[in-house]
Amino acid sequence: MRYIIIGAGAIGGTVGVRLAEVGHDVVLVARGAHYTALRERGLRVTTPDGTRTHQLPVIQRPEELGELRPDDVLFLAVKTQDSEAALDVRRHRPVAGGGTAAERLPLICAQNGVESERMALRRFRHVYGMCVWLPSTYVEPGAVSAAGTPFTGILHIGRYPTGIDETARNIAADLEETKLLAPVVPDVMRWKYGKLLANVINALEATTGPVTSGASIALLNRAQEEGEAVLKAAGITATDDQEQKEARGDRIRLTPLEGAQRGGGSSWQSLARGTGTIEADYLNGEIALLGRLYGVPTPVNDTLQRVANTFARERRQAGSMPVSKLTALVDEATPR
Repeated sequence: MRYIIIGAGAIGGTVGVRLAEVGHDVVLVARGAHYTALRERGLRVTTPDGTRTHQLPVIQRPEELGELRPDDVLFLAVKTQDSEAALDVRRHRPVAGGGTAAERLPLICAQNGVESERMALRRFRHVYGMCVWLPSTYVEPGAVSAAGTPFTGILHIGRYPTGIDETARNIAADLEETKLLAPVVPDVMRWKYGKLLANVINALEATTGPVTSGASIALLNRAQEEGEAVLKAAGITATDDQEQKEARGDRIRLTPLEGAQRGGGSSWQSLARGTGTIEADYLNGEIALLGRLYGVPTPVNDTLQRVANTFARERRQAGSMPVSKLTALVDEATPR
Protein backbone atom coordinates (compact mmCIF):
# COMPACT_ATOMS: atom_id res chain seq x y z
CA MET A 1 0.00 0.00 0.00
CA ARG A 2 1.01 3.60 -0.61
CA TYR A 3 0.34 6.01 2.24
CA ILE A 4 -0.73 9.56 1.41
CA ILE A 5 -0.12 11.57 4.57
CA ILE A 6 -2.57 14.49 4.50
CA GLY A 7 -1.03 16.89 6.98
CA ALA A 8 2.67 16.05 7.31
CA GLY A 9 3.16 17.89 10.60
CA ALA A 10 4.27 16.42 13.90
CA ILE A 11 2.02 13.33 13.80
CA GLY A 12 1.71 12.85 10.06
CA GLY A 13 5.37 13.54 9.37
CA THR A 14 6.54 11.13 12.06
CA VAL A 15 4.24 8.32 10.91
CA GLY A 16 5.17 8.92 7.28
CA VAL A 17 8.88 8.74 8.01
CA ARG A 18 8.52 5.59 10.12
CA LEU A 19 6.65 3.88 7.26
CA ALA A 20 9.20 5.05 4.68
CA GLU A 21 12.10 3.81 6.81
CA VAL A 22 10.91 0.22 6.38
CA GLY A 23 10.32 0.56 2.65
CA HIS A 24 6.69 1.63 2.24
CA ASP A 25 5.70 4.14 -0.41
CA VAL A 26 4.79 7.45 1.23
CA VAL A 27 3.64 10.78 -0.15
CA LEU A 28 3.55 13.80 2.15
CA VAL A 29 0.96 16.55 1.79
CA ALA A 30 1.87 19.94 3.23
CA ARG A 31 1.38 23.64 2.58
CA GLY A 32 3.09 27.00 2.94
CA ALA A 33 6.58 27.24 4.37
CA HIS A 34 6.48 23.63 5.52
CA TYR A 35 5.83 22.43 1.96
CA THR A 36 8.67 24.58 0.63
CA ALA A 37 11.09 23.24 3.23
CA LEU A 38 10.09 19.62 2.58
CA ARG A 39 10.50 20.05 -1.17
CA GLU A 40 13.84 21.84 -0.95
CA ARG A 41 15.53 20.16 2.03
CA GLY A 42 13.47 17.12 3.01
CA LEU A 43 11.87 16.31 6.37
CA ARG A 44 14.24 16.43 9.34
CA VAL A 45 13.07 14.14 12.13
CA THR A 46 14.63 14.04 15.59
CA THR A 47 13.94 11.01 17.81
CA PRO A 48 15.87 9.30 20.60
CA ASP A 49 17.65 7.39 17.78
CA GLY A 50 19.13 10.65 16.46
CA THR A 51 18.33 13.16 13.72
CA ARG A 52 17.78 12.11 10.13
CA THR A 53 16.61 13.89 7.00
CA HIS A 54 14.27 12.09 4.62
CA GLN A 55 13.65 13.12 1.03
CA LEU A 56 10.10 11.95 0.39
CA PRO A 57 7.66 12.93 -2.36
CA VAL A 58 5.68 16.00 -1.26
CA ILE A 59 2.69 17.73 -2.81
CA GLN A 60 0.39 20.65 -1.97
CA ARG A 61 -2.70 19.76 -4.02
CA PRO A 62 -4.36 16.41 -4.80
CA GLU A 63 -4.19 16.89 -8.56
CA GLU A 64 -0.39 16.84 -8.39
CA LEU A 65 -0.61 13.06 -7.85
CA GLY A 66 -2.84 12.52 -10.84
CA GLU A 67 -4.88 9.32 -10.79
CA LEU A 68 -4.81 7.56 -7.45
CA ARG A 69 -3.81 3.92 -7.06
CA PRO A 70 -6.23 1.22 -5.86
CA ASP A 71 -3.81 0.40 -3.03
CA ASP A 72 -3.58 3.98 -1.74
CA VAL A 73 -4.39 4.72 1.91
CA LEU A 74 -5.46 8.26 2.81
CA PHE A 75 -4.03 9.15 6.24
CA LEU A 76 -5.77 12.27 7.53
CA ALA A 77 -3.60 14.05 10.11
CA VAL A 78 -4.69 17.68 9.81
CA LYS A 79 -6.37 19.39 12.77
CA THR A 80 -10.11 18.70 12.88
CA GLN A 81 -10.97 22.29 11.94
CA ASP A 82 -9.23 21.65 8.61
CA SER A 83 -10.82 18.25 7.95
CA GLU A 84 -13.79 19.25 5.80
CA ALA A 85 -11.65 21.16 3.32
CA ALA A 86 -9.13 18.30 3.13
CA LEU A 87 -11.90 15.74 2.57
CA ASP A 88 -13.81 17.74 -0.01
CA VAL A 89 -10.84 18.28 -2.34
CA ARG A 90 -10.08 14.54 -2.35
CA ARG A 91 -13.42 12.77 -2.38
CA HIS A 92 -13.93 12.97 -6.16
CA ARG A 93 -10.35 12.19 -7.20
CA PRO A 94 -10.28 9.32 -9.75
CA VAL A 95 -8.77 5.94 -8.90
CA ALA A 96 -7.09 3.74 -11.49
CA GLY A 97 -9.53 1.08 -12.70
CA GLY A 98 -12.60 3.22 -12.07
CA GLY A 99 -14.39 4.92 -9.23
CA THR A 100 -13.36 7.71 -6.91
CA ALA A 101 -11.37 8.02 -3.71
CA ALA A 102 -14.59 8.34 -1.72
CA GLU A 103 -15.92 5.11 -3.19
CA ARG A 104 -12.83 2.93 -3.12
CA LEU A 105 -10.04 4.04 -0.81
CA PRO A 106 -9.63 3.62 2.95
CA LEU A 107 -9.39 6.85 4.90
CA ILE A 108 -7.86 6.95 8.39
CA CYS A 109 -8.76 9.77 10.80
CA ALA A 110 -5.61 10.10 12.92
CA GLN A 111 -6.72 13.13 14.90
CA ASN A 112 -7.83 14.29 18.32
CA GLY A 113 -11.55 14.53 18.96
CA VAL A 114 -14.37 12.40 17.60
CA GLU A 115 -15.90 14.56 14.87
CA SER A 116 -13.65 13.93 11.86
CA GLU A 117 -14.92 10.37 11.48
CA ARG A 118 -18.48 11.68 11.12
CA MET A 119 -17.33 14.26 8.58
CA ALA A 120 -15.47 11.58 6.66
CA LEU A 121 -18.28 9.01 6.64
CA ARG A 122 -20.61 11.56 5.02
CA ARG A 123 -18.19 11.58 2.09
CA PHE A 124 -16.17 8.33 2.13
CA ARG A 125 -17.40 4.74 2.33
CA HIS A 126 -14.39 3.21 4.05
CA VAL A 127 -13.49 5.18 7.17
CA TYR A 128 -11.19 4.09 10.00
CA GLY A 129 -10.72 5.77 13.35
CA MET A 130 -7.31 6.00 14.91
CA CYS A 131 -6.60 6.92 18.52
CA VAL A 132 -3.16 8.55 18.47
CA TRP A 133 -0.80 8.61 21.42
CA LEU A 134 2.43 9.84 19.87
CA PRO A 135 4.21 12.65 21.73
CA SER A 136 5.64 14.82 18.97
CA THR A 137 6.40 18.43 18.08
CA TYR A 138 6.38 20.54 14.95
CA VAL A 139 9.77 22.22 15.51
CA GLU A 140 9.90 24.51 12.48
CA PRO A 141 9.12 24.27 8.75
CA GLY A 142 10.71 21.06 7.54
CA ALA A 143 11.43 19.67 11.00
CA VAL A 144 9.54 17.58 13.56
CA SER A 145 10.52 15.61 16.64
CA ALA A 146 9.11 12.60 18.49
CA ALA A 147 10.38 11.81 21.98
CA GLY A 148 8.97 8.31 22.60
CA THR A 149 11.20 5.28 23.15
CA PRO A 150 11.58 2.34 22.64
CA PHE A 151 8.40 2.81 20.59
CA THR A 152 7.53 6.14 19.01
CA GLY A 153 3.80 5.89 19.67
CA ILE A 154 0.70 3.74 19.93
CA LEU A 155 -2.06 4.00 17.31
CA HIS A 156 -5.25 2.05 18.06
CA ILE A 157 -7.09 1.49 14.78
CA GLY A 158 -10.51 0.12 13.85
CA ARG A 159 -13.29 0.51 11.35
CA TYR A 160 -15.67 3.41 11.98
CA PRO A 161 -18.10 3.32 13.67
CA THR A 162 -17.22 -0.20 14.87
CA GLY A 163 -15.58 -3.34 13.66
CA ILE A 164 -12.39 -4.87 12.34
CA ASP A 165 -11.60 -5.86 8.77
CA GLU A 166 -8.68 -7.02 6.66
CA THR A 167 -7.74 -3.49 5.66
CA ALA A 168 -7.39 -2.44 9.30
CA ARG A 169 -5.24 -5.50 9.97
CA ASN A 170 -3.03 -4.80 6.94
CA ILE A 171 -2.50 -1.16 7.89
CA ALA A 172 -1.69 -2.16 11.46
CA ALA A 173 0.80 -4.75 10.21
CA ASP A 174 2.57 -2.09 8.12
CA LEU A 175 2.73 0.28 11.09
CA GLU A 176 4.07 -2.43 13.38
CA GLU A 177 6.98 -3.08 11.03
CA THR A 178 8.19 0.28 12.34
CA LYS A 179 8.69 1.60 15.87
CA LEU A 180 4.94 2.08 16.22
CA LEU A 181 2.39 -0.02 18.07
CA ALA A 182 -0.93 -0.44 16.26
CA PRO A 183 -3.52 -2.49 18.16
CA VAL A 184 -6.56 -3.35 16.03
CA VAL A 185 -9.72 -2.88 18.08
CA PRO A 186 -13.45 -3.31 17.29
CA ASP A 187 -14.39 -0.27 19.39
CA VAL A 188 -11.91 2.39 18.31
CA MET A 189 -14.25 5.25 19.26
CA ARG A 190 -14.26 4.06 22.87
CA TRP A 191 -10.51 4.74 22.80
CA LYS A 192 -11.01 8.09 21.11
CA TYR A 193 -13.60 9.20 23.68
CA GLY A 194 -11.13 8.22 26.40
CA LYS A 195 -8.51 10.37 24.69
CA LEU A 196 -11.08 13.18 24.40
CA LEU A 197 -11.43 13.27 28.18
CA ALA A 198 -7.65 13.60 28.45
CA ASN A 199 -7.52 16.26 25.74
CA VAL A 200 -9.66 18.74 27.69
CA ILE A 201 -6.27 19.69 29.16
CA ASN A 202 -5.12 21.08 25.81
CA ALA A 203 -6.89 24.43 26.01
CA LEU A 204 -5.94 24.84 29.68
CA GLU A 205 -2.28 24.19 28.95
CA ALA A 206 -2.30 26.35 25.81
CA THR A 207 -3.72 29.39 27.58
CA THR A 208 -2.14 29.16 31.06
CA GLY A 209 0.98 27.02 30.62
CA PRO A 210 2.02 23.66 32.09
CA VAL A 211 -0.69 22.14 34.27
CA THR A 212 1.35 21.60 37.42
CA SER A 213 0.00 23.95 40.09
CA GLY A 214 -2.76 23.02 42.50
CA ALA A 215 -5.07 25.61 40.93
CA SER A 216 -4.55 24.38 37.37
CA ILE A 217 -4.94 20.72 38.36
CA ALA A 218 -8.18 21.60 40.17
CA LEU A 219 -9.48 23.27 37.01
CA LEU A 220 -8.48 20.25 34.92
CA ASN A 221 -10.31 17.94 37.32
CA ARG A 222 -13.45 20.04 36.99
CA ALA A 223 -13.23 19.96 33.18
CA GLN A 224 -12.79 16.18 33.15
CA GLU A 225 -15.64 15.67 35.60
CA GLU A 226 -17.89 17.57 33.20
CA GLY A 227 -16.67 15.32 30.40
CA GLU A 228 -17.42 12.17 32.34
CA ALA A 229 -20.88 13.50 33.21
CA VAL A 230 -21.85 14.27 29.61
CA LEU A 231 -20.59 10.91 28.34
CA LYS A 232 -22.64 9.16 31.02
CA ALA A 233 -25.73 11.19 30.10
CA ALA A 234 -25.22 10.36 26.42
CA GLY A 235 -24.64 6.65 27.09
CA ILE A 236 -21.16 6.80 25.56
CA THR A 237 -18.47 4.49 26.91
CA ALA A 238 -14.81 5.47 27.03
CA THR A 239 -11.55 3.88 28.09
CA ASP A 240 -10.33 5.00 31.49
CA ASP A 241 -6.86 6.10 32.57
CA GLN A 242 -5.93 2.65 33.83
CA GLU A 243 -6.79 0.90 30.57
CA GLN A 244 -4.84 3.48 28.57
CA LYS A 245 -1.80 3.20 30.85
CA GLU A 246 -1.87 -0.58 30.62
CA ALA A 247 -1.96 -0.38 26.82
CA ARG A 248 1.14 1.81 26.78
CA GLY A 249 2.92 0.11 29.66
CA ASP A 250 6.59 1.02 29.69
CA ARG A 251 6.84 0.75 25.93
CA ILE A 252 6.69 4.52 25.36
CA ARG A 253 8.96 6.58 27.61
CA LEU A 254 9.63 10.24 26.90
CA THR A 255 13.25 11.21 26.34
CA PRO A 256 14.55 14.82 26.26
CA LEU A 257 15.73 15.65 22.75
CA GLU A 258 18.58 18.08 22.14
CA GLY A 259 17.48 21.03 20.03
CA ALA A 260 13.84 19.90 19.99
CA GLN A 261 12.31 21.10 23.24
CA ARG A 262 8.66 20.13 23.62
CA GLY A 263 6.78 23.23 24.76
CA GLY A 264 3.34 21.66 25.00
CA GLY A 265 0.65 19.66 23.27
CA SER A 266 -1.01 20.23 19.92
CA SER A 267 -3.09 23.24 21.00
CA TRP A 268 -0.08 24.91 22.59
CA GLN A 269 1.82 24.36 19.35
CA SER A 270 -0.99 25.98 17.32
CA LEU A 271 -0.77 29.11 19.48
CA ALA A 272 3.03 29.12 19.47
CA ARG A 273 3.02 28.97 15.66
CA GLY A 274 0.38 31.70 15.39
CA THR A 275 -1.80 29.69 13.02
CA GLY A 276 -4.94 31.65 13.92
CA THR A 277 -6.94 28.50 14.64
CA ILE A 278 -7.10 25.94 17.42
CA GLU A 279 -8.90 22.60 17.89
CA ALA A 280 -10.82 23.62 21.03
CA ASP A 281 -14.20 23.48 19.24
CA TYR A 282 -13.69 19.74 18.77
CA LEU A 283 -12.26 18.99 22.23
CA ASN A 284 -13.78 21.19 24.93
CA GLY A 285 -16.45 22.08 22.38
CA GLU A 286 -17.42 18.42 22.03
CA ILE A 287 -18.03 18.28 25.78
CA ALA A 288 -20.05 21.50 25.57
CA LEU A 289 -22.09 20.14 22.65
CA LEU A 290 -22.97 16.94 24.49
CA GLY A 291 -23.82 18.97 27.56
CA ARG A 292 -26.31 21.06 25.59
CA LEU A 293 -27.80 17.99 23.93
CA TYR A 294 -28.30 16.12 27.21
CA GLY A 295 -28.93 18.94 29.67
CA VAL A 296 -25.64 18.81 31.55
CA PRO A 297 -24.00 22.15 32.48
CA THR A 298 -20.41 22.45 31.26
CA PRO A 299 -19.18 25.90 32.38
CA VAL A 300 -15.51 24.87 32.61
CA ASN A 301 -15.33 23.47 29.08
CA ASP A 302 -17.49 26.32 27.73
CA THR A 303 -14.99 28.80 29.14
CA LEU A 304 -11.92 26.88 27.98
CA GLN A 305 -13.35 26.68 24.46
CA ARG A 306 -14.12 30.41 24.38
CA VAL A 307 -10.80 31.54 25.82
CA ALA A 308 -8.73 29.22 23.62
CA ASN A 309 -10.49 30.49 20.50
CA THR A 310 -9.86 34.08 21.59
CA PHE A 311 -6.15 33.30 22.06
CA ALA A 312 -5.96 31.77 18.58
CA ARG A 313 -7.95 34.51 16.86
CA GLU A 314 -5.99 37.32 18.49
CA ARG A 315 -2.69 35.42 18.23
CA ARG A 316 -1.95 35.79 21.91
CA GLN A 317 1.15 34.25 23.43
CA ALA A 318 0.71 30.64 24.53
CA GLY A 319 0.54 30.22 28.30
CA SER A 320 0.14 33.94 29.01
CA MET A 321 -3.09 33.92 31.07
CA PRO A 322 -2.76 33.47 34.85
CA VAL A 323 -4.61 30.42 36.13
CA SER A 324 -6.32 32.64 38.67
CA LYS A 325 -7.87 34.75 35.91
CA LEU A 326 -9.09 31.71 34.00
CA THR A 327 -10.54 30.24 37.19
CA ALA A 328 -12.38 33.50 37.84
CA LEU A 329 -13.87 33.38 34.32
CA VAL A 330 -15.01 29.80 34.92
CA ASP A 331 -16.56 30.74 38.26
CA GLU A 332 -18.44 33.62 36.62
CA ALA A 333 -19.91 31.15 34.10
CA THR A 334 -20.84 28.54 36.72
CA PRO A 335 -24.52 28.55 37.70
CA ARG A 336 -25.12 29.35 41.36
